[in-house]
Amino acid sequence: MHIVIMGCGRVGSALAQTLEQQGHTVAVIDQDPTAFRRLGSAFGGRRVTGIGFDQDTLREAGIEEAGAFAAVSSGDNSNIIAARVAREMFGVENVAARIYDPRRAEVYQRLGIPTVATVRWTADQMLRRLLPSGAEPLWRDPTGGVQLAEVHTSTAWVGHKISRIQEETGVRVAFLTRLGEAILPSSQTVLQEGDLVHVMMRTDEVDKVEAAFATGPEKEGGH
Repeated sequence: MHIVIMGCGRVGSALAQTLEQQGHTVAVIDQDPTAFRRLGSAFGGRRVTGIGFDQDTLREAGIEEAGAFAAVSSGDNSNIIAARVAREMFGVENVAARIYDPRRAEVYQRLGIPTVATVRWTADQMLRRLLPSGAEPLWRDPTGGVQLAEVHTSTAWVGHKISRIQEETGVRVAFLTRLGEAILPSSQTVLQEGDLVHVMMRTDEVDKVEAAFATGPEKEGGH
């Protein structure tokens, strides 16, 4: 796939290098030509100096053949404008914009522009380390009705199958983190000590779900 990246800061350059290593062709746009130094001499993609939401600049970067576009410059407004131009003017299917202001990110998400709210994501990740109990949302759907969250799980659940956990708590277990690696559990997977449990649940049922995970199974021997 050909991928266009707007912004050659730390995120943009790392993204470009990773994508190229995975076999994709990459073009990077930045207003500052010295920013391309971050790409290193081994980078074989296009370096385009210009404004990332300018149509001629985008064409020079190969936007018409692109399957994806990432707007990761330091400006929220520039990122969202560029993302909309890529999607609406050039029909790029996979578009994402980095947004620093979490309130803006939610608005744009509802407009159908996938966003990564940098400050919110970092703050959430720090909270997970500082306050491991409770459910901190990792993702919400655009309506806010459903969310993915890591939930603090009582050790009373250790040794029980995922099917029972789902039945009693009313959630869908999306994945587990076990010894630092993510695994997709089946209904027969048994929870082990130290597992981090990530669930999909309704936002209006968060308190009920947290209570169920904190107290453990309702009764022994039930299925």
